[in-house]
Amino acid sequence: MIPTLLLVGLVFGRWWRIAVPVAVLGWPVLLIATGVVHGLPFALVAGAFAAANVLVGVLANFAIRLFVRGVLTSARHGTLRK
Repeated sequence: MIPTLLLVGLVFGRWWRIAVPVAVLGWPVLLIATGVVHGLPFALVAGAFAAANVLVGVLANFAIRLFVRGVLTSARHGTLRK
């Protein structure tokens, strides 16, 4: 379950302002609808864990984008060593 939310954050990390609230609301709804567990306390905890996991994926997305941007900038300016 956790890798699913990490992947959501990684794929939709550029649009994190949409991805995080959708995960916070959607993940507990999905778990309750599939009959995993039910109840308000569970929904609140599941939403908190969803937010944390999606944010980790978003941070990974951000780090990858910064790395690629740095490599591309270095290559354009000829500072990439062979």
